[in-house]
Amino acid sequence: MAAGRNDRQVRAIAEEVERLAGLAGRKPLREEGWSSGEWVALDYGDVIVHVFNEEYREYYDLEHLWAAAEVYRP
Repeated sequence: MAAGRNDRQVRAIAEEVERLAGLAGRKPLREEGWSSGEWVALDYGDVIVHVFNEEYREYYDLEHLWAAAEVYRP
């Protein structure tokens, strides 16, 4: 997860994630949130990248949600 201070920063962070993933030969299976720039989600199948604006990150508090999840170790 990452956060930006405004919609431009959120989009710029998500664009850089896509660029770097593309260099590694990865393309997202699904993308959401580009139009609003409040929360961009990039789904790579085995990894999901969430880029929030600070207000949305605080509201959704995914760190707290994931802290309660079971750990899977193959």
